[in-house]
Amino acid sequence: MMGSLKIVLLLGVIYLCKAAEEDVLELTDSDFSTVLAQHDTALVMFYAPWCGHCKRLKPEYAVAAGILKNDENPVALVKVDCTEGGKSTCEQFSVSGYPTLKIFRKGEVSQEYNGPRESNGIVKYMRAQVGPSSKELTSADAYEAFLAKDEVVVIGFFEKETDLKGDFLKTADKLREEVAFGHSSFKDVLDKAGYKNDVVLFRPKRLQNKFEDSFVVYKGNDESYSLKAFIKENYHGLVGIRQKDNMQDFTNPLVVVYYDVDYVKNPKGTNYWRNRVLKVAKEQSEVNFAVSDKDDFTHELNEYGIDYAKGDKPVVAGRDAEDNKFVMSTEFSIENLSTFTKDLLDGKLEAFVKSEAIPQQNDGPVKVAVGKNFKEVVTDSGRDALVEFYAPWCGHCQKLAPIWEELGDKLKDESVDIVKIDATANDWPKSLYDVSGFPTIYWKFADKSKKPVRYNGGRALEDFVKYVAEKASVELSGWDRKGKPKKQEL
Repeated sequence: MMGSLKIVLLLGVIYLCKAAEEDVLELTDSDFSTVLAQHDTALVMFYAPWCGHCKRLKPEYAVAAGILKNDENPVALVKVDCTEGGKSTCEQFSVSGYPTLKIFRKGEVSQEYNGPRESNGIVKYMRAQVGPSSKELTSADAYEAFLAKDEVVVIGFFEKETDLKGDFLKTADKLREEVAFGHSSFKDVLDKAGYKNDVVLFRPKRLQNKFEDSFVVYKGNDESYSLKAFIKENYHGLVGIRQKDNMQDFTNPLVVVYYDVDYVKNPKGTNYWRNRVLKVAKEQSEVNFAVSDKDDFTHELNEYGIDYAKGDKPVVAGRDAEDNKFVMSTEFSIENLSTFTKDLLDGKLEAFVKSEAIPQQNDGPVKVAVGKNFKEVVTDSGRDALVEFYAPWCGHCQKLAPIWEELGDKLKDESVDIVKIDATANDWPKSLYDVSGFPTIYWKFADKSKKPVRYNGGRALEDFVKYVAEKASVELSGWDRKGKPKKQEL
């Protein structure tokens, strides 16, 4: 019996996956222009079958396609294989990397797509691209339906033309990709809502709780507090649902509680834990709080030294204003969360640093930095440094390795350090060193007040020597400022 049930469930999953994939239009050079011209708005993914990023995006893209096709203002999601039937189309639209996403209107390219790569983020971003930036609510029923959306909505109620209405519509244009806006001047709507000249932010029913109001009113009286600032401040409430497509909204100091966050399959269980976080957040206004799904943020948990969030209870991690990382070692409870948060603010916690072991010997031509000695070797060394952030599996890094050693050997008698750090196994000050690929190389000035700068030059030995000679705080003894060797006295 159980075996039959598993087969039925598996077939159901396969069917849903195929159904979702069929919602994405696969176009080629022969039909791209004619089919796309039939759609008011379309999002096109130009891809290559071998591309890893494309493979990760495809299932998210398919889910979004299934949702958007049934909207009041439908959006078509399209894909074009640049290695086979869509070569000419990809060349026409100057596709140079994969995946490339572009928004088309009536068959004409409108803009680059710079939105999220998860299904819910794609849906939200593309819904903001169609229709007016604020939906006019012409009846009480329309108002009720808009209010029933499973997301935060901002509604403007205007009995007459005012500056607030003008500000509201301008703000809606600016934030249309992030927030659902509606407005009305109809009497039955104003009477139903009980507002005349106000803007109100409403939280969805699933997020309403006893610790904060389910709606917040903006009066527009304070010129120093804009409508945009009001929305940004109140959008996520005391405890936001932090997802991959809105991570940038949550600033430090930040405490995140990780568990099975699922408002579709388990809304009651999701709110059970969130309500406990809300109780602490209500008392700790100096810290931002959020909940995140532990499976969606496995990589982030790994950054805190947590391989997997075991058990039914949430795990907690946070960052202070300086972006130092902390992990709550005690079992989750309201009391322990409150204590952890207070101690984080008061600087009583030991920061977690992802790090390899500090090398016993570190006097070679290339210094090795790890998480636990980065401050000593790089930040506070009082010397200039050229720092390579590498990954052991990176082919370009492996090719650079002998050149890096040779560079260190050439400059071993100069007041400049040549440094390397395995960026996959160690922490470093990410606010100063933005590393998005490997190898990434930075010049760190001896003067700590100067911000490190990214090196974008050539990878030959002479390129590095010339760069160091030019940048060095103290002129090199073996090379002039142009990187030419100095004549040595006999």
